Amino acid sequence: MAVIQSEGPLTAPVEVEGRATDTAATPPEEEISLLDLLIVIAARRWLILKVIIVVIALAVTISLLLPFRYTALTSILPPQEGSVGMGMMSQLSGLGSVASLTGGLGLKNPNDLQVAMLKSRTVEDAVIDRFHLMALYHTKRMSEAQKVLESNIDIDGSSKDGLIRISATDHDPKFAEELANGYVEEFKKFSATLAVTEASRRRLFFEQQLAQAKDNLANAEEELKKTEQKTGMIQIDSQARAVIESVAQLRAQIAAKQVQIQAMQTFATGENPDMQIAEQELAGLKAQEERLGAASDALTIPKGNMQQSELEYVRKLRDVKYYETIFDLLARQYEAAKVDEARQGALVQVVDRAIVPDHRSSPKRTLIVLAAGVFGVILGVCWAFAVEGYARLSRNPADRARLDTLKALLARK
Repeated sequence: MAVIQSEGPLTAPVEVEGRATDTAATPPEEEISLLDLLIVIAARRWLILKVIIVVIALAVTISLLLPFRYTALTSILPPQEGSVGMGMMSQLSGLGSVASLTGGLGLKNPNDLQVAMLKSRTVEDAVIDRFHLMALYHTKRMSEAQKVLESNIDIDGSSKDGLIRISATDHDPKFAEELANGYVEEFKKFSATLAVTEASRRRLFFEQQLAQAKDNLANAEEELKKTEQKTGMIQIDSQARAVIESVAQLRAQIAAKQVQIQAMQTFATGENPDMQIAEQELAGLKAQEERLGAASDALTIPKGNMQQSELEYVRKLRDVKYYETIFDLLARQYEAAKVDEARQGALVQVVDRAIVPDHRSSPKRTLIVLAAGVFGVILGVCWAFAVEGYARLSRNPADRARLDTLKALLARK
């Protein structure tokens, strides 16, 4: 019959069939079972409970001492791809291939660019100056105020609805509302400046191209006038004029399509569907030009042979129609750029303006207490294992001697 005498949680001597053993003499290679761990937890349960109570009490105290913080939320609709001016130009003329290209070079995710602009140093500095945040945050450097501001501002542009949400957090709910709305207003000023600058560059570019096209058209008209005076020819038959006008328009469209393809080659490969479509359209335009007999410099009208004077007049008239078409295309682009330049700050639209929050966003006392309880359980169990391990080492003479040596070394100055 086995008799068990208990003297401790894990070191009780056991007498089995007349032989006495001690759990402290268990071979070191024997693995500790789950039951041994549960025994330690049960033996030190009051210690664990005390640790949990202390940790929760500290968490409650800290949560009560933490100041209230309020979060105000506003959302904006970022600029959509394309522009009003380019859309207007595409409606005004079928020769809007260059305009449609310019409006279609947007990013796949335009919100990424807008979020980066919102987080830019320029916007942050404007907000800091507007609300005097260096004095409010008690900082001596602008960089320190920027770090505090970034910790109080959260910008999220990853939502599926396409909106960008800006939240501002502060101890004062009224100031949180003012900070959120002021941040959006400063961003609108910044983005409007960028939009006007970009539109101004486009307007200036098209203005220069338009002036050059105007000079070319004037020169072509002057050459046509000289040809009329020299040959005495004022007009040709309607069929020849129609062919000339068609060729001029086709050449202008070919020139615009070639510009479009050259621009697309900067960001797209030959496998790009838009690139393939543009190349097919260019091939179709060239085929139409060839069918009209405009593949070379000599213009051949299907209606019989023409005299040299008539041929010279046709060439000059063809140049005039060509430069007229180019001038018309550039003029429409120039007007579109002027429209975009006049848009000022209408790019960013506020969907939901921030209001004064009516409840605090932090501290979240319930979550703090629950997290403290979980941490207290983990800390208490680890503490119990540490105490039990130290007790075991103290009961073993060899380990106790090593512990005394360690204490002496640690106590030595």
